[in-house]
Amino acid sequence: MRVLIVDDEPAARARLRRMLAAEPDVAELLEAADAPAALALVHAQSAVPDLALLDIEMPGGNGVQLAAALRTAGVGSIIFSTAHAEHALQAFELAALDYLLKPCTAERLASALARVRERLARSPEPVGEWWVDGRRVRLADVQWIAAADNYIQLHLPPHCLLERATLADALARPGWAARFLRVHRSHAVNPAHVQRLERLGSGEAVLTLTCGDTLRVSRGYRATLDAFAP
Repeated sequence: MRVLIVDDEPAARARLRRMLAAEPDVAELLEAADAPAALALVHAQSAVPDLALLDIEMPGGNGVQLAAALRTAGVGSIIFSTAHAEHALQAFELAALDYLLKPCTAERLASALARVRERLARSPEPVGEWWVDGRRVRLADVQWIAAADNYIQLHLPPHCLLERATLADALARPGWAARFLRVHRSHAVNPAHVQRLERLGSGEAVLTLTCGDTLRVSRGYRATLDAFAP
């Protein structure tokens, strides 16, 4: 779970950070001191947070306004953590999952997180996205996949992410077979990122990707060349 904490008080952020660090499924914590910084942080990430914990009274825009913007950006769940009880109605009108009054206890936060987990469990994984090493990845950004023993490497330059799976198992996942073409026993490619095809006399070929990487198409997979421009 990726969690964003937005609060202008460093002590409040530190308290939430300590409590969240004790949760085994919190894979990444992001922090911002105000609304503009929070929005900039979210837009700079390759994966949108699953949960935003927001204060309400902050410089640069209040938490209620920020919640609406984060919803538009795709943040899954919103929980308010504030000393101001009077904004609760507005918060729930924005479909906030919970409203925590400061100082929040570990037990109260754990109860709120349980509701987030329930929502995540009910939400099907988008076929255009996948979780790898605690981060949500857009499959459209993955240029090619390589087998590495019992793992696969997902190449989305400048990143290369490692996941425990075989190449065959990965390509059998919903949405993956339609996105990637296997061109070799050791790798598959996203045709949307193929920039150049060079046919070789042996029946093989070499693909050049938009990132500059080159991949060999073996003779056993030459039928896949029909997917590319001649």
